[in-house]
Amino acid sequence: QVQLVESGGGLVQAGGSLRLSCAASGRTFNNKAMGWFRQAPGKAREFVASINWSGATTIYADPVKGRFTISRDNAENTVNLQMNSLKPEDTAAYYCAGSKLSGTSTNSYNYNYWGQGTQVTVSS
Repeated sequence: QVQLVESGGGLVQAGGSLRLSCAASGRTFNNKAMGWFRQAPGKAREFVASINWSGATTIYADPVKGRFTISRDNAENTVNLQMNSLKPEDTAAYYCAGSKLSGTSTNSYNYNYWGQGTQVTVSS
């Protein structure tokens, strides 16, 4: 059974930092891209960041560019999201996702494995 388990969420003041981690089990994602998405209350799930199978290529949503960094450790089957300069509008449940593809993608339809999510709350 494939599982993606996120950790690292919490409450932080605006301007602070958090590091989210996602541990995969049940299969290796070494040859697949990984991504992070988020969903705020009353809003649709939105793309945050994606990293290709090797870690050489990353893409980000415009609102997080320059503040968030996605990385992966294929030996550990993990993917991380370093979030700096957090803003209240970053408040959401954050989801790790495993892709069907080896390359990056902003489209949630290209991801077929999802974690349960971890809550990030940024206070002003």
